[in-house]
Formats: sequence, C-alpha cells, structure tokens
Amino acid sequence: MLAAGLHPRVRSGASGSHYTSTDVLPLIPGVDGVGRSQEGELLYFVAFDGAFGTMAERTVVDRRRSVALAQGTNVPAVAAAMNPGMSSWMALRKRIPFAAGQKVLVLGATGSAGQMAVQIAKFLGAGYVAAAGRNAERLTELTGLGADETISLVGDPEKIERALAAAGGDVDVVIDYLWGAVTEKAIPALVKSRTERSKPLWWIQIGSMAGARIALPSAALRAANLQILGSGQGSLTTAAIVAELPALAAQITAGAFKVDPVPTALSDVESAWNAPTGAGQRIVFTP
Repeated sequence: MLAAGLHPRVRSGASGSHYTSTDVLPLIPGVDGVGRSQEGELLYFVAFDGAFGTMAERTVVDRRRSVALAQGTNVPAVAAAMNPGMSSWMALRKRIPFAAGQKVLVLGATGSAGQMAVQIAKFLGAGYVAAAGRNAERLTELTGLGADETISLVGDPEKIERALAAAGGDVDVVIDYLWGAVTEKAIPALVKSRTERSKPLWWIQIGSMAGARIALPSAALRAANLQILGSGQGSLTTAAIVAELPALAAQITAGAFKVDPVPTALSDVESAWNAPTGAGQRIVFTP
C-alpha cells in the first residue's frame, strides 16, 4: 500500500453504520487506495466489502476491481479524490442522461464530495451550477471552483426554501449529499417553482448527512416530472464503476480538479481519525 484516503465512507464502515456494513470483526478499515503490486505495477483499486481494508502495509486486491496508473500519477491526490469524486462522476456519467449545458444544483456542496461535484459538473459541461451548504467560508471558495451561485443553508428555514427555489427551480439535476430535513423542504420548493413542470428533474440521492429519511408529499410526484434515484454501491455494477476509473484518475492527475490531500503516517491513525481538516482537504494514510 502507498496511500489510502480517510473518507466518510471509511468512518461509517468502521462504525457499522454504512448500509453495506456486515458487523464482522476484526475489520481493517479502508475502501480504496493506491498500491504497487509485486510485479511493480502502480494500481488504484476498490477493496472488497469486508474485513480486508486498505489501511495496512499490504492488502488483497482483486484485479477486476483495479486499474493501472501511469508511473507519474499523483498518488496522494488520486487516493484523496477518487472516492469523493466517483460519487458525482458516476451519477452524471452513468445514472442519468446528462448533457452539456444542463443546470445542476449540489446539496451539501461544502463537503469534500460536494466540492468535487461542483467541479465535476462543470468539467462535464454543466451550463450552470448552484452550490448549497452550511459552511460560509467554503461556499465563498466554491465560486472559484465553478459554482455560478451559492446558497447558504443556515438561518431562517423559509428564507432558505425561497433561495433554493429561486436558484434551483429550473435545474435539470440535483446531486444530493444531505437528504433529511433539507431535502424534505427542498423538493416541494423546487417543484412549485419550475417554469416547465413536465421537464425532467433528476434528483440523485448520494448521501444522508442531514438525515436518513424524508416525508415526501405525493403531490410532488404528480405535479412535476420528478425522477428520484440513488447512486452508490448496488445501483451500478462493479464492472461499470471500474470502467470509469481510468478517466477520472487521469483528470485528477492532470490537475483538472482542486485536490488537497493531507498525507499522514498510518501510525498516527488514532489521532487523525477525527481530526478537523480544512476546506476540501482529505487525510491520506501512508505506511
């Protein structure tokens, strides 16, 4: 192993709260990483769901879940960004018929995955990207990463609803890392404000940082062409995911996206596990 990112998915898997958790112990955390094979190949790979994670000096790799990387690859950047970037990359490339020029709203844009989603949406040709989140400083920074408009999710709920409706009413795609109370308010607000309600509104559910459940008014499904779907493990085949990895890794290495890895010795895992990080930073464990 050369590098393994400390992603929210890693923390939830270790705590047993992720939907793929098996509750089998002992468990080596880590869901992906960059390593070198015995033959000298540089590989990025996705680990199995189970006990053999990537936060170790060595791990087990299924070649069907790995891709070869060029020798000049930015290893820490790939380890930091592939997992958070993959969520929006796969959602826009594989889960919906996304087309250049379409408008995108990212809910939860101030997290690492949300920040990547703003950049990836623009990279894939979005004509307009609105970024919504709670961290005011990070929202400001997102305007330099491609966001055409930002929406604060802090303050008066009615004001937030109006802001979401104004910015997102005519979007084509919502990339949702929040769910919970935010989405519960946002769906009716966006549906009511649409100029052409028969135009598809793809609502892609990826994360649940604001809650695991919502109450959805049935009228929201009848009053607009609302298409709600998820994007994550199980919604796509492993082969489909692996097929997209080389292109994303190449763009990360080429510097297409702002990535800020924080290389950290694996021996410091206990102190680093819950350590705060800056905007867009991702802890990457190295042996």
